[in-house]
Amino acid sequence: MPVALRMVQKVSSTKGFAKVAPHVIPALDRAVHRLTRGRVLPSARMLPGAILTATGAKSGATRRTPLACLPEDDGTFLLVGSNFGRTGHPAWTANLLAHPEAEINWKGRDIPVLARLLEGEEREAAWSAALSFWPPYAAYQRRVERRIRVFRLQPR
Repeated sequence: MPVALRMVQKVSSTKGFAKVAPHVIPALDRAVHRLTRGRVLPSARMLPGAILTATGAKSGATRRTPLACLPEDDGTFLLVGSNFGRTGHPAWTANLLAHPEAEINWKGRDIPVLARLLEGEEREAAWSAALSFWPPYAAYQRRVERRIRVFRLQPR
């Protein structure tokens, strides 16, 4: 594993990162993604990322959220609701629970998807894959009492 990636994983596991990153990384990702018409997502330089477009659970408004994602061999995607290890579930997870028909922008291409919250053995297998993909998720889970939500997005 490259030294830079190990360093980023170590830093991203800290409480300080959890306080700062949610305010900086998504805003930067959204701005650059918009300016480059979907061609560049800065956080995707370190790990795969997509822009999730979902309907707000309460507002019904369109919400665009840059997220790390784990593309799977069968064309589906895993999304982990880690919220950088902060106490509450991220809003986008409530949006998908209320309105599972969504869209992701993956490498500049819009893909309509159907989101499903994973449970039981399927969730455990996906969680294991997520930990292999991004080990800091384990630190995030240790910091919070909630069970981190894991979704599978199926193209529709």
